[in-house]
Amino acid sequence: MGMFSFIKEAGEKLFGIGKAEAATPASPATPSTEQLNQKAAQAIENYIESMSLNVEGLNVTFDAATETVTVAGAALDQATREKVVLCCGNVASVTSVVDNMTVTNPEPESRWHTVVRGDNLSKISKAFYGTPNKYPQIFEANKPMLTHPDKIYPGQVLRIPAP
Repeated sequence: MGMFSFIKEAGEKLFGIGKAEAATPASPATPSTEQLNQKAAQAIENYIESMSLNVEGLNVTFDAATETVTVAGAALDQATREKVVLCCGNVASVTSVVDNMTVTNPEPESRWHTVVRGDNLSKISKAFYGTPNKYPQIFEANKPMLTHPDKIYPGQVLRIPAP
């Protein structure tokens, strides 16, 4: 699939952004950049696993300097691969995802849509399919990351499956 761009400010807050944490006085040392990158990668990997997206040999790395996630592994189908990429990219502080995944059963790739202010799944459905009535298809294609058709937000990237 390659490289995908995402909006840095949008997405899941997996890295503790916005939470004030008290410094522990007995802290031996400030974590290194490498340790912070590993912690962020582990948080993304845990998020993928919490979505029940099974990928054989899943490997996630994060580079804070470039705000890039790299993901590798073997997905059973294209839908799982794309959902994993979305799980990696729809995270605050991530601007791009390098997809090094393989697919056991190749299928056509979905299209992508970045949600803008005023969007809803019906409006997106009309733009891609010519009818607002196919919004459930978009909702289903983005489960389990979406839990309700009305819970989308500006900056979020969605899968738009072929009609």
